[in-house]
Amino acid sequence: MSHSVITASAGRSSGDRVLNLGYTRTIPGVLKMGQLVALLICFLCVHCTNGWPSWAAFQFFEVVALWFFVAFLIFFIMHLFRLQERMPCISWPLTEFFHYSVGAVLIFIASIVAAVKCGGVSALVVSSVFGFIATFLMAVNLWTSYSVACGPQPGASV
Repeated sequence: MSHSVITASAGRSSGDRVLNLGYTRTIPGVLKMGQLVALLICFLCVHCTNGWPSWAAFQFFEVVALWFFVAFLIFFIMHLFRLQERMPCISWPLTEFFHYSVGAVLIFIASIVAAVKCGGVSALVVSSVFGFIATFLMAVNLWTSYSVACGPQPGASV
């Protein structure tokens, strides 16, 4: 019977860092940063504009843009600090896929309504354009993450 001694090293290896800056250089990381910037511009353009032609339409647009900005910021921070590894009880790829699916549909609807109801106000036109950009980035993210979230699971019989 052999006994092994386990020692703890004082320093962390480069793969054990708390902050995962390499994620910002991956395709999903760049897409998330692009979505965050586009949604922030959407929210700020609508929020800082006075005299909305249609209050209900732009209130909806503002709420949807802010909600998904916060949700995607949380996902980005989770990947940046590798928090999803500490909570394995949740299927994070499927959770993100669901949020991106709902977000793409709601931002697309809000952008269409904003484009129709903007009344020629330039800041509202810009917000709807960035809403369409955010929708496109979410669709690309859905397309690239579909195989991870909904594809065949490892170890499953085919």
